[in-house]
Amino acid sequence: MSTRIVVVGGGTAGARLAQRLPVTLLGEEPHAPYNRVLLADVLAGRYAPEVIALPGTREPVRLGVRAVRIDRAARTVECADGSLVGYDRLVLATGSNPVLPPLRGLRGPAGAEPPEGVHAFRTLDDCLALRDRVRPGTRAVVIGGGLLGVSAARALAAVGAEVVLTQQGERLMERQLDASASELLREHVEALGVEVHTECRVSGLRQRDGRVTAVELADGFVLDARVVVLACGVRPRVALAREAGLAVATGIVVDDELRTSDPYVHAIGDCAEHAGRVYGLAGPALEQADALAEVLLASAAAPPPPGPRAPAGAAGTVSTPRAAAAGTASTPRAGAAGTDRAPSAAGADGDSSVSGADRAPSAAYTGTRALTRLTLGGAQPLDLAAFGETTALPGDDVVQLTDATRRAYRKVVVRGDRLVGGVLLGDLAAVGTLARAWEGDEALPEEAPLLHLLTHDGGSS
Repeated sequence: MSTRIVVVGGGTAGARLAQRLPVTLLGEEPHAPYNRVLLADVLAGRYAPEVIALPGTREPVRLGVRAVRIDRAARTVECADGSLVGYDRLVLATGSNPVLPPLRGLRGPAGAEPPEGVHAFRTLDDCLALRDRVRPGTRAVVIGGGLLGVSAARALAAVGAEVVLTQQGERLMERQLDASASELLREHVEALGVEVHTECRVSGLRQRDGRVTAVELADGFVLDARVVVLACGVRPRVALAREAGLAVATGIVVDDELRTSDPYVHAIGDCAEHAGRVYGLAGPALEQADALAEVLLASAAAPPPPGPRAPAGAAGTVSTPRAAAAGTASTPRAGAAGTDRAPSAAGADGDSSVSGADRAPSAAYTGTRALTRLTLGGAQPLDLAAFGETTALPGDDVVQLTDATRRAYRKVVVRGDRLVGGVLLGDLAAVGTLARAWEGDEALPEEAPLLHLLTHDGGSS
């Protein structure tokens, strides 16, 4: 008895599952699966494109294949080239799309493509196109001051571009950092030569002969630009699932076995919504893939559920748990974007994260606590990490240490006897112990002063 598994999507989640099990993986991009977190390092010239490739899958990936329709009754996936792929179990790992802001001049008549020089920063092709266009002295404007925008700005600055970073919110990386940490980040980014504008709304683009020439701000100010990078966030890719009649909210709704509203179809990664949450991070994508691998192995050993059989196809098979044992070896822990470590098997869509992705998987997925980590280059590189709730609520205890000379900042938020969040910049020596205490959600020792949480060993001695 064998189970044919088809995976749609060759990003972090899909590739991880394909490392664990023999599946048919349909990858829309022409490139082998790669670590999306490290795109900024490719743009900066730190890594060659081939260096960020993810570990090989158990079966060859079908590259450049776009799935266009799911026939749930026949259990087939129709591809853009007209081919049909049959499945017993289908896994949607379709990822997410960049958000394109409603800017005047972004689209031409009848939905034409953006002007030349305007790029999203989502795929390896986006990255390579930017790298080919940017030269020392090129005027570049990055729209969006989240983690992706900050990463893109520092990469463009590293290759000599004159970079302006615009952020509509009050501060950079406002989803992850508190006001003090964000201000330190801004100082570092400006030291790299990036001009930063916060509380700044972009209203439109100017172009000449189909090429972008400037960015217009809502206050009437105009920024000259030959390159514009859109880093305004991402949203789950759910069109394929919605057209197939699957339950969709923000993402494709899944249960603790990563099943959609169709028991033969699963979803993982950026496109999946579990317990009302879409993560958009590498750590959860890896954990979801590992959990689903265990679910599929268990189902392969059980009698098949009733229903029509899919027609013969090239889908991968799982014969028994033993047959897939070779694919269960753990891969390297999720790598932090821009760190000095070599690229790993991780990859994030939108954000960099490390989490408990290398914990022993179980047959149920109950959620992930993910830690965001980033290293920004320069003469004096800046490391930062953030997890959980970095803004305190009334009644919370807050421990904060600032060392202006060393450009170091540490803060943790304690609610009752639990560590609920923290942010560290400059010196991450305590981050491992803090992250474990937060992930474990265990009561903090009563005898240990809260200040010990911010010592180099995280209060472990």
